[in-house]
Amino acid sequence: MIGSSERAGLRDPWRVARWTAALALLLTPLGMMQISDEWHWGPGSFVFAAIMIGGVGLLYELAEKLSGSRAYRAGAAIALVSSFLTVWTTIVRDDGNGAGFFLVIMAAAVGGFAAWFRPAGMARTMLGVAVMQALFGVAIATAPSTANVPDGVFRALASGGFFTALWLVSAACFRAAAKGDAT
Repeated sequence: MIGSSERAGLRDPWRVARWTAALALLLTPLGMMQISDEWHWGPGSFVFAAIMIGGVGLLYELAEKLSGSRAYRAGAAIALVSSFLTVWTTIVRDDGNGAGFFLVIMAAAVGGFAAWFRPAGMARTMLGVAVMQALFGVAIATAPSTANVPDGVFRALASGGFFTALWLVSAACFRAAAKGDAT
């Protein structure tokens, strides 16, 4: 039987897999720069990506320590991936709507702190964030500037719907964790 001290270290295969995947994700642009002229990453881009990817990894490690529940861990992982993808796509897109997307992530973070990261509070927080995400997606889709972009309305609704679904799945996972804690 593996003890908790061994599981917390390099003997935990899931932990090794997570950090290996993070490193591979970080090194992917370096490889792409060698084979394609369309990839232009400077040192600052790699530092930013390392902070983003490493931050998500460290926050998941914290969530893993907060709860032994698989549902809680899944909810935290989905919320962290949603936040990461929101920031990443906002930076890549750079269409002037970034402040609203960052407010959605801030709502998730502030709500998590307000709920003391307990599963029931996190479920309510993620549900609220999903509603915010949906409303913001509709606001972008109905903006006059979006109508001028080819397929802009569809892309805004599809993106908003995708992220709303991620937040809802996270809320469902936290709700399942809360029900597991109650029994």
